[in-house]
Amino acid sequence: MPNGTLALGTRQQGFWQRVDSEVWIRRLLIALLCIWMLAVVVLPLGTLLSKSLVNQDGEFVGLANFIKYFQTPALSSSLGNSMFVAVLTTLISVSLGFGFAYALTRTCLPMKGMFKGLALTPIFAPTLLNGIALVYLFGRKGLITLGFFGHLDFLAVDIGLYGPVGIIISEVIFTFPQAMLILTIALSMTDARLYEASDSLGASKLRTFFTVTIPSIKYGLISAVFVCFILAFTDFGAPKVVGGNYNILATDIYKQVIGQQNFVMGAVVSVVLLVPTVLAFSVDRIVQRKQVSLIAAKSVPLIPKPEPLRDRIFLTFCSLIAFLIIAFYLTALFASLVKVWPYTIELGLWHYDFTGTGGGGYTAFFNSIRMALYSAAIGVGLTFASAYLIEKTRGLKALRGIAYFLSILPLALPGLVIGLAYIFFFNAPGWSFWGITIPNPLNFLYATMGILVMSNIVHFYTVSFLTATTALKQLDNEFETVSESMGVPFYRTFFRVTVPVCLPAVLEIFMYYFVNSMATVSAVIFLYSADTKLASVAVANMDDAGDIAPACAMAMLIVVANIAMRIIYGLVTKGAKRKTQAWTVR
Repeated sequence: MPNGTLALGTRQQGFWQRVDSEVWIRRLLIALLCIWMLAVVVLPLGTLLSKSLVNQDGEFVGLANFIKYFQTPALSSSLGNSMFVAVLTTLISVSLGFGFAYALTRTCLPMKGMFKGLALTPIFAPTLLNGIALVYLFGRKGLITLGFFGHLDFLAVDIGLYGPVGIIISEVIFTFPQAMLILTIALSMTDARLYEASDSLGASKLRTFFTVTIPSIKYGLISAVFVCFILAFTDFGAPKVVGGNYNILATDIYKQVIGQQNFVMGAVVSVVLLVPTVLAFSVDRIVQRKQVSLIAAKSVPLIPKPEPLRDRIFLTFCSLIAFLIIAFYLTALFASLVKVWPYTIELGLWHYDFTGTGGGGYTAFFNSIRMALYSAAIGVGLTFASAYLIEKTRGLKALRGIAYFLSILPLALPGLVIGLAYIFFFNAPGWSFWGITIPNPLNFLYATMGILVMSNIVHFYTVSFLTATTALKQLDNEFETVSESMGVPFYRTFFRVTVPVCLPAVLEIFMYYFVNSMATVSAVIFLYSADTKLASVAVANMDDAGDIAPACAMAMLIVVANIAMRIIYGLVTKGAKRKTQAWTVR
């Protein structure tokens, strides 16, 4: 007995030693996560803020740069212009998105999957393409402006594309899918019992709409408003193409940095751009917290009943939206194949040669694919592991809270702000404090593929992190409890249980990183080098040089690459879901 008791005590002691070591490993990993987020988010942002408070010689001038900015009418008017564009875009996008989402969730609309897929098409395209396609439709030599090359003069119309009209149309195309997705989720989560109660009380459909439907989705509606506002307020691609002389903050940053090499004023405009974005982000996060606390545990899903008149109206509405989206991108494809628009309407692949365009050609395109794959592979691993540590670690509340805050912070940062902040932070060889120079250990990343990948991971980190967190919340904590009681290390449970069960979410995060990294231009346009030219940047540079058709062709290659990834994702996800369901049954 004494020997058995001693052996048992030894095993128990070994068990608790292992548990203690795992606790310290988790603490270390979460601490490393916080340090990484500080290095790639907080410190670059702090460097950007400090640059806005100094002059060209690096001398501290306080708010003098901001006073100069608001006293310069050509610059200060950009803030009002950006607000006008963002507000009007939000109103249109949310209205159209609500109608489309309502059709998908509350009517017996046929071919819902097809309509939803068509509505998501703009997500695969860089916003630069939206502007370019509008030029081919409504520009001075546009298809509609010329009355379909003079064949249908009675349909010719000049909408005054260059300026707020073109920017708003482009941004509506860009933000409509985001609003539709958010509102589709909100409408699909409504409790059917509320409608049964309304019917039993004899309320009309219109009254039910305003007293049940709208209040039940108010948090999703508010979230859609703020998401569309932030996207339209900070977008750079489309305004660069169709903005004309109508200045907005995003293009001002580009002009100050690239055009005038005035990095100090670029930092000032970035801070001005950042403030409304952070305010909108903060309000949205407050709304999200309230939404979580109001979700009912026993809600009943609403199954729409056929109503011929209503269903026909929404079918017509969705068909019109789908037709406009198809026609929009088919015009872009057609323009990329026309020899000389609008004079020589011969179709061919001349503009896909890219010879002499200066954008980098297929080297830039394959660089973008390589960067997108790196961003997706590294980003999904980093994001999912970080979400796991924060969500599945018991205790360490303060450290996990800091890590969570740092993880959602990038959502408030526009891509242009990230790119300019990275120039200031990573390009600095070191920092001097009180006569002591501290070398910058991350300086080696500047002008490499690494900084492009890092900027993409940070730019799209928060949405991926929240997706991973949502998937992990659906996984019972008993997995970790049982594994711990059996002496299985947490990292083995992570790789053998957590990742396989959450594989669909992992693949979704991978696709999200890839698609957005291929299409983005705002963050990377300040960071690429001669050796790391990118397809989206090539589109912007070719548009600047007047090579509109090759720019359109390059943008279409980006769309094709993203659609191909989406198809691969769909095929892989089907298999992953079958394996996950089979694993769950066992």
